[in-house]
Amino acid sequence: MNIFVSSLSFKANNEDLKRLFETYGEVSSARIITDRDSRRSKGYGFVEMPNDEEGQAAINALNGSEQGGRAINVSIAREREQRSY
Repeated sequence: MNIFVSSLSFKANNEDLKRLFETYGEVSSARIITDRDSRRSKGYGFVEMPNDEEGQAAINALNGSEQGGRAINVSIAREREQRSY
């Protein structure tokens, strides 16, 4: 299950995100998206959990919870829309 996490603290890193979700099960990957030029966090990221039940438990428990002084939003990630150039 691919999980979208937003409103993250700008101080959070990939390891912090992984640790947060590991409480609920196995985490395949955790990645905070950064600005290409400044390398600063954009305040959101993605977590991949292979077990859907564990992923849903993490979403239910963490959505709206306070992490790093901010209430985070956690949901199932939507597929990326194709861009036309």
